[in-house]
Amino acid sequence: MFRLDQPIVITIDGPAGTGKSSVARALAARLGLDFLDTGAMYRAAAAVALDRRLSLGDHAGIVAAAREAEIGFDWSLDPPGLLVFGEIMGERIRSAAVTAIVSGVAGIRALRELMVERQRAIAAKHPRLVTEGRDQGSVVFPDAKVKFYLDASPAVRAERRARQLEELGQKVDVAALREEIIARDKSDMGRVDGPLVRPAGSILIDTSDKSREQVIEELERQVRELAARA
Repeated sequence: MFRLDQPIVITIDGPAGTGKSSVARALAARLGLDFLDTGAMYRAAAAVALDRRLSLGDHAGIVAAAREAEIGFDWSLDPPGLLVFGEIMGERIRSAAVTAIVSGVAGIRALRELMVERQRAIAAKHPRLVTEGRDQGSVVFPDAKVKFYLDASPAVRAERRARQLEELGQKVDVAALREEIIARDKSDMGRVDGPLVRPAGSILIDTSDKSREQVIEELERQVRELAARA
């Protein structure tokens, strides 16, 4: 049982392209909670690895670089700004180059341990939180009061990703994106540490045939109904 005016963590997990980030951000705003984009943290680590020209096999180098970068957020901004080396990192984390390696980077055990530690530290400072990712309800916050798992077909997710990239001025091949998404799912679900799974006790939401607004409204309704039972 819980109340929305008290400390609460709401987790939103799911594969790429299900709308987790935008939905989680909007849900947090509607409920008056803080928002944590953990996917951005792993993308930042991947971007740093690219900048340092580190190979995916250089686990120690990637972890050391991520630690040195002090990946975090500027909570004075709305939404919070992703900080890397004390500077705001923008949409570069959504680039094709970062997307191509982020799953491999996120599969490094020591890096996940570092990120989990930082995510829990953030929750300690921001105890009323909506957090999204791939292992939030299963690994990072297994005792969260409310857990959601968003899903959608690979075809729908590819179309969404294509629109996102087009807005950034990038050329896209939807068929290729679909294959990349399928490969990413396989990688995320198959890794040993923090694999993508539907967390125990989570509420499944299929977003394939729902608009962003419909998904947000569904999640908000579920949260408020659960809170009303307290």
